Formats: sequence, structure tokens, C-alpha cells
Amino acid sequence: EKEKMLYEGARSLSEKRKKTAKEIEGLMKKELNDLAFSNADFVIDIKEGEISASGIDRVEFLFSGNPGEPPKPLSKIASGGELSRVMLALKTILADFDSTPVLIFDEVDAGIGGKTAQSVGKKLKRLASSHQVLCTTHLPQIASLGDFHLKTEKKRQDGRIVVQVKELSGQERLREIARMLAGNATEVSLKHAQELLKDAV
Repeated sequence: EKEKMLYEGARSLSEKRKKTAKEIEGLMKKELNDLAFSNADFVIDIKEGEISASGIDRVEFLFSGNPGEPPKPLSKIASGGELSRVMLALKTILADFDSTPVLIFDEVDAGIGGKTAQSVGKKLKRLASSHQVLCTTHLPQIASLGDFHLKTEKKRQDGRIVVQVKELSGQERLREIARMLAGNATEVSLKHAQELLKDAV
């Protein structure tokens, strides 16, 4: 009787998972489209396995970033930048239910720019209202949206390479955003950097 109840409970949970998976798949396609994956496919593959404390399901995320390519296991095919953007999309959807306090996105901007960079930045900012978000970026559109701006630099010191981290604010931050925009701080890039920082508030 106990075993029967256990399997009934596990199968009931499995049905709920499958229903929720379909909803998440639809939401993920919309989020991924915002993140420059216009023809991406995201599938939550649920197969029955051995029963455990979390149920009877074995769940795997399948992903295809290119049209015509069948979705394959996300863990095996996505590049670092792709994986970061897929995780950003997923965390955006689950933000209200996720209890993870700190989220780290490394090179989430790989291979993107312009409008997509702004979309990524806005999603990160939205996530930051309920989580602590750390993000490494080379894009001024994303850097300008952070509450804090830390600049990391590799330098040679006493025959070794050391990494220096410095918090930027005020004019230093403005000049760094301008440098990120144009390679150096010019009158035009400073004006553009000012606009980016003003829009970020």
C-alpha cells in the first residue's frame, strides 16, 4: 500500500512537472528571442527513471541555437556565452520563486551588441532587484546598468601577473564607460557615456 501511494504521488508530481515544463518552454523561447537567439529551441526532456526523494523523473534541458539543428543536451553543446544567456533567460523566468541569493554571469555578452546588449542589461538589472548579481562584461550598455562598477585589470608586478580590482564611481566611472565605447575617452564618447549612465538610473 505504501509503495502504491509512493508511485501514485510520484506520477502525480510528474504530470505537474510536464505541464509546467511546457509553460517554461514557451516562456524560454520568448526570453531567448530577446537575447539574440531568434531561432533558438529549448526543450525540457522528462523521462521516467528510478524513484527517488525528488520523484520518478529524470529531467534534462535540450537546446539548439541554430535553425534546422535538433535540440541537444545543453550541458554538452552550449558555449560559455550561450550557456550564460540561457541561464539568464531561465533565471529571469524563475526569479520570483528562486531562493539562490547570488547569481554570477561570466561573459554573458559574448557575441552580442547594440539592442541585444541593452536587453541583456535590463534583464540583469531586473534580476538584481531580488538577487545579488555579479556580471563580467565588456559592453558599456551592460556595465552602465550596474549599481556598482568594478574594473579588473591584469598587470605585471615583480615578474608576476597580478589582477587588480578597483571600484569606479563619478568621473572615473564615466571615463571608463567612455573608454569601453570608443577605446578612449573622447568628447563624443563621454557624452554618450553620460547618456547611458543617465538612462540607467
